[in-house]
Amino acid sequence: MSSSNRWNILYRGPLSSCNYGCDYCPFAKTRNTAKELAKDAQSLNRFVDWVSAQNNREIGILFTPWGEAAIHKSYQEAIARLSHLSNVYRVAIQTNLSGKLHWLKNCDLRKAALWTTYHPTQTSEKKFLQQCQHLDKLGARYSVGVVGFTHELDKIKHLKSQLASGTYLWINAYKDIANYYAPGEIEAFEKVDPNFRTNTIRHPSLGKPCRAGHSSFSVDGEGNAYRCHFIKKVIGNIYNPSFSGKLSNSPSPCTNENCGCYIGYIHMPALAQEKVYGDDLLNRIHNPS
Repeated sequence: MSSSNRWNILYRGPLSSCNYGCDYCPFAKTRNTAKELAKDAQSLNRFVDWVSAQNNREIGILFTPWGEAAIHKSYQEAIARLSHLSNVYRVAIQTNLSGKLHWLKNCDLRKAALWTTYHPTQTSEKKFLQQCQHLDKLGARYSVGVVGFTHELDKIKHLKSQLASGTYLWINAYKDIANYYAPGEIEAFEKVDPNFRTNTIRHPSLGKPCRAGHSSFSVDGEGNAYRCHFIKKVIGNIYNPSFSGKLSNSPSPCTNENCGCYIGYIHMPALAQEKVYGDDLLNRIHNPS
């Protein structure tokens, strides 16, 4: 299928529980009940069924849960099932990599991928690296990420040195404090992640073309679709047979002032991030030419 017939979907269901408690995370720290988890699994299975029926589309999916989803059997089974669908080119999930990894053996690892993040206040480097080594043995596709706190630079460099050769370590810039990075610090982080500078910027986006709402969109547990996670206006519901008609025919102007999050700005044509990440755009693996 051609790229013009491709949809990139970011799915975020009602699950919100997390087994970590990072103080810099903007997400809620909650514990879902058994009933809430069952509802989330039901919504997830409905979404997977819908994807399987989109035979005329090439689809990429990134699960961006409010909490930690990869520890739940429902998500493990969903990723495995999606990875074996002929119309799915990539299925990935954001995860802290704290859970067991045996379920990946049920996936088509040419398509399944993990967007992992190391949280030094929640786990040790040793434990995290052991998980990465397990992924290497499985032959899994994954990236590793950290938050770019300046006082953690040496630790980030060490983490990079311990990862398997070729493993991409991305760094999320800390943007809560204006002018947080002193001269020379951006360059130092760039030596670890060559794409770091792009993430330090809140890219002016108002009125500028974006593929969000055209070939990319976000979906919640009820099937409601939004241009992206950062524009909370429902454009339609994927379970409505006429949904595809709700998408724009071409990249359309953004309605937000700026865009500073990777899962948002990668869809801005002007930044040409697809040339940097290729088919690993959703799971954030840099593919150097």
